[in-house]
Amino acid sequence: MKTKPSFYRVIAALPEQEAAEEVLLLSDVDNGFSLVIYNDDVNTFDWVIKCLMQLCDHDRYQAEQCAWFIHHNGKYAVKHGSYDGLKPICEALCDRGLSATIEETV
Repeated sequence: MKTKPSFYRVIAALPEQEAAEEVLLLSDVDNGFSLVIYNDDVNTFDWVIKCLMQLCDHDRYQAEQCAWFIHHNGKYAVKHGSYDGLKPICEALCDRGLSATIEETV
């Protein structure tokens, strides 16, 4: 489920200013998504590690840890962020044969 970033207005009036300033702030809702990779019997550890390093900018150690979590738990959230930021990474992982989805973080 894709949600657009939500904004809210903050009105601040300084004593020396007669008019109030409006400031738009990005809420934390925009980063409420996780990129989840699922375990399968097709892809090797080395392939999963290589994909995580290339597409998710993980270092080798972090990619290896994620691969082990995926293998032992059946799935693992390898990256967090906005839907729009995770979507191209998810598509690239799927294009490389991995089972990946974007899930809303609760």
